[in-house]
Amino acid sequence: MKSLSSTVLALAPSMTVAIDTRAKELQASGLDVVGLGAGEPDFDTPQHIKEAAIASLREGRTKYTAPTGIPELKRAVSDKLLRENQVRIAPEQVVITSGVKHAVANVLQTLLNAGDEVVIPAPYWVTYPELVKLYGGKPVFIPTSVDTQYKITPAQLEAAITPRTKVLILCNPSNPTGMVYGKADLEAFAEILVRHDVYVMTDEIYEHILYDDRTPVSIASLGPEILSRSLIVNGLSKAYAMTGWRVGYFAGPAPIAKAIGSLQSQATHHPANPSQYAAVAALDGGLDFVHEMVREFSLRRDFVVGNLRSIPGVIAPNPEGAFYALPEVSHFYGRKTPSGKVIAGSLDLCEFLLAEHLLAVVPGIAFGDDRCIRLSYATSMQNLERAMVRLKSGLGSLV
Repeated sequence: MKSLSSTVLALAPSMTVAIDTRAKELQASGLDVVGLGAGEPDFDTPQHIKEAAIASLREGRTKYTAPTGIPELKRAVSDKLLRENQVRIAPEQVVITSGVKHAVANVLQTLLNAGDEVVIPAPYWVTYPELVKLYGGKPVFIPTSVDTQYKITPAQLEAAITPRTKVLILCNPSNPTGMVYGKADLEAFAEILVRHDVYVMTDEIYEHILYDDRTPVSIASLGPEILSRSLIVNGLSKAYAMTGWRVGYFAGPAPIAKAIGSLQSQATHHPANPSQYAAVAALDGGLDFVHEMVREFSLRRDFVVGNLRSIPGVIAPNPEGAFYALPEVSHFYGRKTPSGKVIAGSLDLCEFLLAEHLLAVVPGIAFGDDRCIRLSYATSMQNLERAMVRLKSGLGSLV
């Protein structure tokens, strides 16, 4: 049998997906697993969004549309960007995708030639470096830590840029850290990127999940020079509890949008029509649901962080956005489980917590920082209460 693609075989599977899948398998077998692995809101999609999808089916809107998405949704994205982000991008500069992951893949496949460098702050979303490598690029990581609130500095960004640098990936608010870059940070980054003529792919999927009266700022809003280098990827999954609907979008310079449109016409075509009409209803329907959800997430964040900080040896920054906590737990490395196994790093710790305490969390090594574990608090307070009991019990049993 002939060999498979070496680039595909070199891809690491998504550890967040793997952890969530394993937790669900254990639950299906009858075990009482508490899963804090997946970044998926536990809220239901609002009813008016569902009704828009149902109406599209009843009206027979079930045929092919343009590969880049229905005009109504491209218009809704354009209007949303101006209304919520102060970014002026025409509908023809928008490409509707099957989720944000698809938009990220489209951008990187369109931009990268062999050896192009992509700057990625670490910890990072697991998919970024794998897709960079898949499309021939080279990930260049900028390390951060709890001491820097998981944020890079302008000096670090400047030092990471070389003549081969094509793009900076900026997830703001961040998955997995929950940290948020404010306007002053973004202005400093924009000056450097413009001066070096580097694109920024700005992943804004968590833009409205912000705490403590923060408001979203898109780097693309900071002037025409950075706008011309800004590649916005976003979607409906997180803010509108629409993870399974698979609707995302790219918005950026017209030549890049055109190239992505050509790519998508050959690779995937458009997302399912009912999902697109549902997305129109979501974007045009206001943010009341989002704000209600964020108020609940804020309570959960405070509960989780408070509990983490009560555990001796755990260092837990306070997330400013998204719905993840990324505590540093390296204090427990080198200790032994009750069965005598040594905890060498985050993977060992997470395997122990799942096997012995039925708690599913994600090892930090998946995000480029082995000192940490990631907990999603996008689940009920009841589940979080049970999870904190199990985490404390598990860590407390290590000797």
